[in-house]
Amino acid sequence: MSDQEPKEANHSAGVTPLRPRTAAPAQAPAPSQTTPSAPSVVSFDRTELREILNLYGRKVAAGEWRDYAMDFNPNKAIFSIYRRTSEFPLYRIEKDPSLARKQGAYSVVAATGLILRRGSDLARVISVLDRKVKLVAG
Repeated sequence: MSDQEPKEANHSAGVTPLRPRTAAPAQAPAPSQTTPSAPSVVSFDRTELREILNLYGRKVAAGEWRDYAMDFNPNKAIFSIYRRTSEFPLYRIEKDPSLARKQGAYSVVAATGLILRRGSDLARVISVLDRKVKLVAG
């Protein structure tokens, strides 16, 4: 650029000139515009988790189970029970609200995919996993 050419603002270089800020009126967003609603996720509530973890604690103390995992998605909540960490789950306790009126929202599924018990009362459904061992004298 020579001294003869007028100096231009750096518009062509991609730099925009500074403009004074104007104070925008403070408006509260409408209630529907606050945040986009997160996808609803099925989960276990506190009483359900207490029932499941009480059973889990008894089985861990007995040395039968060693690990667990919880999965939550829009359709189901799943509590998986493992004998060892690196294995597939021995049992899955599932909560599926779409089946609540039909067969019951809760089910216990074995590792093979066999549904051991299904119903609407979690305590009764997981009782299939808490069977007492009966010794027969012979």
